[in-house]
Amino acid sequence: MAEVLVAIPSSPPGGLDAAVEAHFGHCDLYTLVKIAAGQVSAVSTLPNIPHEQGGCMAAVSLLADNGVRVLIAGGMGLRPLMGFNQMGIEVRFGQDSRTVREAVEAFLTGRLPQFTPQFTCSGGEGHGHGCGS
Repeated sequence: MAEVLVAIPSSPPGGLDAAVEAHFGHCDLYTLVKIAAGQVSAVSTLPNIPHEQGGCMAAVSLLADNGVRVLIAGGMGLRPLMGFNQMGIEVRFGQDSRTVREAVEAFLTGRLPQFTPQFTCSGGEGHGHGCGS
């Protein structure tokens, strides 16, 4: 696996032991995990922009502009999922991960499925976390 920057919506203060936030667009920040040679090589955080400033699509651009290639998320609407696909950002479904560390380990071992429209909040099931745009 080449070097890749993975973003995980997380609770402050971020980092590997931070709790994973349920919905990528409404989180306070993202923990960014750089993975090289199949291992974590660096960890940093990126504050999210207020959801009112462009909704979830603003967060899509924020992550793309910061070099993110993979997003691990538990919830999002179809519109931002399509935006990530257009930006070439791979989205993985990580709803069962409680911490950033768990999400990264699940990603590294190939246990996170591709986030498809069936996982989106508009997919009918609702995931109990106020999904929108």
